[in-house]
Amino acid sequence: MSESAEARAADAAGMGETEKERIDRNWNELLQELRVVQTGTQIITGFLLTAVFQSRFEELDTFQLVTYLLLVATSIMTTIAGLAPVSLHRYLFRKQAKDKVLAHADRFAQLTLIGVAVTVVGIGMLIFDFVLGRFWGIAAATVIAMLLIAVWVVVPVRVRAADRAEQRRYASP
Repeated sequence: MSESAEARAADAAGMGETEKERIDRNWNELLQELRVVQTGTQIITGFLLTAVFQSRFEELDTFQLVTYLLLVATSIMTTIAGLAPVSLHRYLFRKQAKDKVLAHADRFAQLTLIGVAVTVVGIGMLIFDFVLGRFWGIAAATVIAMLLIAVWVVVPVRVRAADRAEQRRYASP
């Protein structure tokens, strides 16, 4: 048994569930996460797509226009990545491939979160740049990026490390 297969078996055994039950539970948890992020990405994309029809859109300078177009492209790609697990599931439905669907859907979810982070930072920068000037746009983007890194990366890494330390403490005699 490979190391990852052993880890999965130990994880399943630790929760008192079979491998199939673990995959089903993980799939259901991922679906809940995807529902939230799909809605958010679609709303952000809709917002960006309607901005071009606003009267003040013509006031954007070249930097703001390029930023806007990059944000639209990023948002559309993020929406595609966020919806990809649905297509994958539909294509592989009843093909006994839920473990493969889960693995790929997890990667798509991670890509979607990266896309959302880039889009949110960019939107913050664009809005502050447009309203208050370039300095404030860059400052807002920096603060938003730091908050995202803190909440989406640092906190989960610390929680995981604390959880592993706790598991080692209880595992050692």
